[in-house]
Amino acid sequence: MHARKDPVSFFMMPSLFLAHGAPSLVIENNSYTQFLKSLAERMDTPKAIVIFSSHWESSTQSVSAVQNHSTIHDFAGFPDPLYEITYPAKGDLDISDHLLTLFAKAGYLADLKDDRSLDHGAWVPLSIMYPDASIPVVALSINPALPNQAQYKLGKAVKSLKRQNVLIIGSGGIVHNPEQFIVDMEVAEGWAVTFEHWVEEKLLNRDMESLFNYDKIAPFASLAVPTKEHFAPLLIAMGAGNHKRKPELLHRSFQFGNLSLSAWKF
Repeated sequence: MHARKDPVSFFMMPSLFLAHGAPSLVIENNSYTQFLKSLAERMDTPKAIVIFSSHWESSTQSVSAVQNHSTIHDFAGFPDPLYEITYPAKGDLDISDHLLTLFAKAGYLADLKDDRSLDHGAWVPLSIMYPDASIPVVALSINPALPNQAQYKLGKAVKSLKRQNVLIIGSGGIVHNPEQFIVDMEVAEGWAVTFEHWVEEKLLNRDMESLFNYDKIAPFASLAVPTKEHFAPLLIAMGAGNHKRKPELLHRSFQFGNLSLSAWKF
């Protein structure tokens, strides 16, 4: 009988929700970037990564289908070194094609995009975790118009990929409201912490009814989630998770007064 490599390692890959923060995260050294580096070191190396990014929005579920990814610098006003960063990960066309089948079986219309590059919602966390870009990546879009329960079922549709040693990541942010950022504020505002703790309680208790209705019943929901594209990856990652294991909060910190940097394992 072989011991597990680490508490993060399972016989089947977990799914992860990762906050990607601001683009500048990739050139920072803080508790969250240190966590992301250590997380990759502690986990078994995946065969491929499937990542739902909140910075790729589409009304139909889209799947990247490229041999080699280019890098989108989809932001402005940041330090010059950020615009020089590339993440030339390969794609995996077999997984891209299989994803269409999985979505179709679950009743979701999806299409392949052979010209899609990696946006910063994907390459920022991946370049911190796997800086050599040696693991194939398939990027997936977010449709913020989908009901919350449908986002969760979207994750369930792809969870079988984990049996093939594929890591599924939802990349977004639990509290993400750029209009509320306070750049020089080192501590978190109370409303952001309150919303984060509400979500934590519901995740740990698998209170899906409350999570599906967070926008109606959670405290400070409209402040924390002014638009749904950053929250949807959390529901997707949970849907893709191992439902026999309790969700685990791996990290939480804040930047800019209210931007949450949270990581969950499902």
